[in-house]
Amino acid sequence: MENNITTFEEYKKEYAKSINNPEAFWEEKANNFTWQKKWDTVLSWDFSKPEIKWFEEGKLNITENCLDRHLEKRGNQTAIKWVANNPKEAIRNISYKELHAEVCKFANVLKNNGVKKGDRICLYMPMVPELAIAVLACARIGAIHSVVFAGFSAKSLSDRINDADCNILITADGGFRGAKITPLKDISDEAMQTTPSIEKCIVLERTKNTISMKNGRDVWWHDEMLKVTSNCPIEIMDAEAPLFILYTSGSTGKPKGIQHSTAGYMIYTEYSFRNVFQYNEGDIYWCTADIGWITGHSYIVYGPLLAGATTMMFEGVPSYPDAGRFWQIVEENKVNIFYTAPTAIRALEAKGLDFVKPYDLSSLKVLGTVGEPINEDAWHWYDKEIGKGNAPIVDTWWQTETGGIMISNLAGVTSAKPTFATLPLPGIQPCLLDEKGEEIEGNSVEGRLCMKFPWPSIARTIYGDHKRFKETYFTTFPKKYFTGDGALRDENGMYRITGRVDDVLIVSGHNLGTAEIESAMDEHENVCETAIVGFPHPIKGNGVYAYVICHNKPHNEDALKNEINDLVTKNVGPIAKADKIQFVSGLPKTRSGKIMRRILRKIAEGDTQNLGDTSTLLDPLVVEEIKNSAQ
Repeated sequence: MENNITTFEEYKKEYAKSINNPEAFWEEKANNFTWQKKWDTVLSWDFSKPEIKWFEEGKLNITENCLDRHLEKRGNQTAIKWVANNPKEAIRNISYKELHAEVCKFANVLKNNGVKKGDRICLYMPMVPELAIAVLACARIGAIHSVVFAGFSAKSLSDRINDADCNILITADGGFRGAKITPLKDISDEAMQTTPSIEKCIVLERTKNTISMKNGRDVWWHDEMLKVTSNCPIEIMDAEAPLFILYTSGSTGKPKGIQHSTAGYMIYTEYSFRNVFQYNEGDIYWCTADIGWITGHSYIVYGPLLAGATTMMFEGVPSYPDAGRFWQIVEENKVNIFYTAPTAIRALEAKGLDFVKPYDLSSLKVLGTVGEPINEDAWHWYDKEIGKGNAPIVDTWWQTETGGIMISNLAGVTSAKPTFATLPLPGIQPCLLDEKGEEIEGNSVEGRLCMKFPWPSIARTIYGDHKRFKETYFTTFPKKYFTGDGALRDENGMYRITGRVDDVLIVSGHNLGTAEIESAMDEHENVCETAIVGFPHPIKGNGVYAYVICHNKPHNEDALKNEINDLVTKNVGPIAKADKIQFVSGLPKTRSGKIMRRILRKIAEGDTQNLGDTSTLLDPLVVEEIKNSAQ
């Protein structure tokens, strides 16, 4: 394994190298992997089409790099450490050798069920090791996996299966999540009523709840595994062959099937994993995400296994059986690197320190956050109470479309700054543009965040709709990849993500990022979480509408509103003060923890008849409550 960047000087050197000669930089990184045939051309690209190819004519298989090449040195090391939803259930430690055998066996199961290279396979499973095994088994035989998060509804599942034209669905009888059992097979059955392309459904037994099995279509995972050997040679793939499709919700219309390729994704996820988290041999690494999202693909499965790490998977939720569960797991497994979402941090902070204090968290060396910008209050709590001031926090900014972390500090190597993602990783060339698309030079500036040069793990297309891919990411600003986010660059060249550009409010001619106002409000000791949207204002054009969750019910709402606005005035400016503040018990969130601002905007505008589909929300009832108490 190659060495990590260990000093700021080294980072600057690496970064300069990666910008001055990107091809030579990434070629050097690619040489650390096992190839069946080396490439002819490192990079060819044209953002106007857009067309991006890395390591053309190179031949490889990503699972050989995740598994086979580690067997000799670390065959007995734990590859996946799995913790069940129920704290009483035994932890599973699966070594690299065992994982390799299980992946080979399940790859043979897929072949026995008619899967060929290039087929699309849909996975709708709980967070159990078999989900990672199935993902890798697809990749081993050149099938394209499309994981759908096991919290999505039957309709969402059917839409995604049909869009990718999947011929196999892999699911489970059910999944444990906190105190609930999700009936995954029942939901799959409902979805399969409208998915003509599905020929086979492979079902894992997990919850043992009663399900129906359709003759000729449905088979049990355990029965199928008895019919196969653990010998499965790799399918040799082109460097540019699609590895997976992962759906992300579009700001409009149907979900987008983001397609990632094999070699570039492999090289970038491994490189970013090692450097951002400063992974060292023997570290226990835990990312709390779900494999149904890009974070789980890149930093539970592929990145860690490519680096030969021990990666943890957790089936449950942070609040079950109580709010100390994360910290109990950290203590029990002596976790060194911990990567989670600001939503989870804020929720656990709200529960108080009684759930943190009983646990020994001294094994933690690195903390990370992902999914949205972290507000200052949560950052300091995380740093002080969880890391005890000894574990640097990496605030990672990236997207489903980028495949890997783009802007982040490197733990303990480059400086952290609360609420800032800080500096781009080597190979990443961000720029800020104004409304006209002109690049904004220098520091202490703000604009729209774009990328002016490709990196290896950039998405290649939207499955089946290249035109939409071009329109979404490459036409707003010609010859640039537009992230859809606003950002500011401080006096030292560090980046702070200010929120989606569609979440930027123009109030009295001033651009205000919602994330910035939220962060200011969250500083109040009684504020747990906020969501800001705009609403029509007769004088300002847009007013600021704040939905606020409190730790404790306010004695005097008006006094609290004034205190919250004082903080906004102090941290952002009087222009950003909220015109309306509504106290709520919860926010409409997707199951991945994303706030559905579209719904909040409609309520703020008084347009409650057109809220769209709320069935996929974590708690649809919250919408009714907000609606009924709106001002």
